[in-house]
Amino acid sequence: MDFFTVTLIAVGLAMDCFAVAITSGIAIKQLKINHALQIALFFGGFQALMPILGWLAGVGLRDFISNIDHWIAFGLLSAIGLKMVYESRKLPEDKSNLNPLNFYVLTMLSIATSIDALAIGVSFAFLKIPLISSVIIIGTITFMISLIGVFMGNRTGHFFENKMELAGGLILIGIGLKILIGHLA
Repeated sequence: MDFFTVTLIAVGLAMDCFAVAITSGIAIKQLKINHALQIALFFGGFQALMPILGWLAGVGLRDFISNIDHWIAFGLLSAIGLKMVYESRKLPEDKSNLNPLNFYVLTMLSIATSIDALAIGVSFAFLKIPLISSVIIIGTITFMISLIGVFMGNRTGHFFENKMELAGGLILIGIGLKILIGHLA
């Protein structure tokens, strides 16, 4: 898988974090740079960690399912993408009582937004994608997008939140189709 495709996967994965970062930016009334950095570091760190865990799980299964790995990658990416498209259609919930700077809240938000990255890590193992460079790309892009999201949320509110999650879902579905077509051709 080339750099461009991994970058697109990273952008797609980061859209959940972007949506939550926007909501976090809205919830923080006196936003400081260290608040935005803290949120972005958590989201980027967990998005980088989860593919490693998924890859470790997938490596053990890779030899058993090598004949259908492209179907599994397609299925995982499509399922994640469809979930994101579905969730983008939901109305935003009132999260004014949420303190995104609380360690436990931020950890739970980071885990919740990076579960998709765990499944991507499994796909990476099946497709024999280089892990270290992919994880660095995913973590860095998520960090930057989350940082931007916190500031955007603090300034513009919920306008972009659902649109970005929809775009991320469509990107992941497209990548899943590309992998499937590439292996079937």
